Amino acid sequence: MAPSSRHSSNLGQIIEYIPDRLYLASYVETPDANTLFPYPDPAPRSPSKRSQRSLESTTPAPQHKQPFYFTVDDTLLYNAFHHDFGPLHIGHLYRFALQFHEILGAKENKDRPIVFWSRADPRSRANASCLLACYMVLIQSWPPHLALAPVAQVDPPLMPFRDAGYSQADYGITVQDVVYGVWKAKEEGCCVLETFDLDEYERFERVEQGDFNWITPHFLAFASPQSTPSARTPEGSEAWKALPKTLPAVDAHPTLAQPFKNVLNHFTERNIGLVVRLNSVLYDASYFEALGIQHIDMIFEDGTCPPLSMVRKFIRMAHEMITVKKKGIAVHCKAGLGRTGCLIGAYLIYRHGFTANEIISYMRFMRPGMVVGPQQHWLHLNQGTFREWWVEERLERKLRKEAALAAAAAQSNGNHQPSTPIRAMQKTHLGRSASKNGTSTPPNRGSVRTPLGEIDQDRGRDSNIGVQEDYLPAPTPGQPRKTQRSAVDRHHPYSRSTNAVPTVEEECGVEQEVQTEITSMHRSRGNESDEELHLRMRSHRKASASLSPDRRERSVSHQTTTTTTTTYQVIDNDASNDIENLGMSSAKTKSYDQVQRATSASGVLTKVRGASSSPKRAAAAGAVREAGVRKTSGRVGSVGNVSPVAATARKISGVH
Repeated sequence: MAPSSRHSSNLGQIIEYIPDRLYLASYVETPDANTLFPYPDPAPRSPSKRSQRSLESTTPAPQHKQPFYFTVDDTLLYNAFHHDFGPLHIGHLYRFALQFHEILGAKENKDRPIVFWSRADPRSRANASCLLACYMVLIQSWPPHLALAPVAQVDPPLMPFRDAGYSQADYGITVQDVVYGVWKAKEEGCCVLETFDLDEYERFERVEQGDFNWITPHFLAFASPQSTPSARTPEGSEAWKALPKTLPAVDAHPTLAQPFKNVLNHFTERNIGLVVRLNSVLYDASYFEALGIQHIDMIFEDGTCPPLSMVRKFIRMAHEMITVKKKGIAVHCKAGLGRTGCLIGAYLIYRHGFTANEIISYMRFMRPGMVVGPQQHWLHLNQGTFREWWVEERLERKLRKEAALAAAAAQSNGNHQPSTPIRAMQKTHLGRSASKNGTSTPPNRGSVRTPLGEIDQDRGRDSNIGVQEDYLPAPTPGQPRKTQRSAVDRHHPYSRSTNAVPTVEEECGVEQEVQTEITSMHRSRGNESDEELHLRMRSHRKASASLSPDRRERSVSHQTTTTTTTTYQVIDNDASNDIENLGMSSAKTKSYDQVQRATSASGVLTKVRGASSSPKRAAAAGAVREAGVRKTSGRVGSVGNVSPVAATARKISGVH
């Protein structure tokens, strides 16, 4: 039966996530009983006798159950800062899961197709597709490529997400980036849905309640509190004695604003050990210190990117706080989005190996709006450097351990010659690179790469770290706020620095070349002692240095390879102030639907069935396509373990 003219315009694409059970669709108008739906074909039957075929021809076709349509377009709203429109955050995903499980668990929906639909505009389609794919990865434990396979067939392609800044968007985050970022965070233990508290999340993300979100179990991002006066209280003074030292004293304080009280209470209860301030002084840091929370200023300008010397200092402090002191870190700038996202994102790339797009996507999934404008490009340009720091630190730690073992072994063998850590490390190098005939390579003195925990402030004041100056992103004209902005947009110049950091592979290559040189000398000179071999090498080097360029090329002597010495400088910006708009404005609160948290008596999807195509099914699909409904299938094989977010979800029998 042809569709009526009244409903002929309500045609959209239907994507099959789970055959005959779960579909993703988009419609111009709200779907109803007259909306076309591509019902599955009946199972093929074996050939039968002519009499039976005549009887079957008179049997009426089976009646299909009406699909159950549901959407979250009007219930789960993204609170945009400017032209950004998503992705929806973890609180939205949790509410979607509760609603979806209730729909699956309803008895009347046992054998009905479930259609999760959205409006046909590009933003709604992108948010719905991203939400369903993240649900499959985070709650149903699907691998990301299987969760993305159905969405990849969407026509037209899904719209990329943009940042929350007020400038022209020049960096896009795709649905694939979000799904892989959420999956990577789950694998690394950064996103633990079992301990997620929806009420706490929705309460404290509001401006009037403190405006903070947990990014990982160790990192919290928040907007700058405010107090009057904002200058630090001298320790030991009468004003210091009057500061609240306990949580009841914080609650009873007569002048502190309620958002600041919520921050102090939550940080103390959740074992925050360090607060890092990135913006200008808007509150008295002594309130944190009086409660035993360390506070440090690492201030740089609003809308810009931090120098890598500051990033390295932050990573060293954060890593010690997490691994040694077993406490969390809270980071804030004025809004807790741009500059905060730079430092937290740099550490998560360094420690867990995220890509820049993955970490930007994941941080926005946990706290919408993080990383703005040129800061996206900055993370992309420096992601390799952050990962290299982690490799360097692990290599240095391993070498120091081997050096300590070698020194202990030397002392136990009666060698009482005093040994320094450097000499012990050199002996370790000699032991590892020894050749078969007992000779070994001298230590490589060309490289003085420092480990992450040892940065010399006096050395290398003009050293270059990071990307070159010509490749730094341009400043952004403005940063998003959850409060009303000033009417004047300000541009901020960059404090740029350049860098050229040799990689670990280059250093290993130098050591390998020296070892090759000595091995070849041994082969040509026979059984000589190490001292005679080193003297002969020195004479070869001097002779090579005295030759002309033409004669050097013809010379058979091996030339040594030198390495570039790179030093790092720590810049302490504790006494500096950033230049930003400090005007006070009225609080602009988010609008939320007051929805009671429902107890889910529903289930999760446990298995995805494969399906075989047939000529009948292909013909029927073509007929539906002619009628105006396109159907694509994302058929996948199986699903992994189910997350224990909803314990009662396993009892649903209506999902195959």
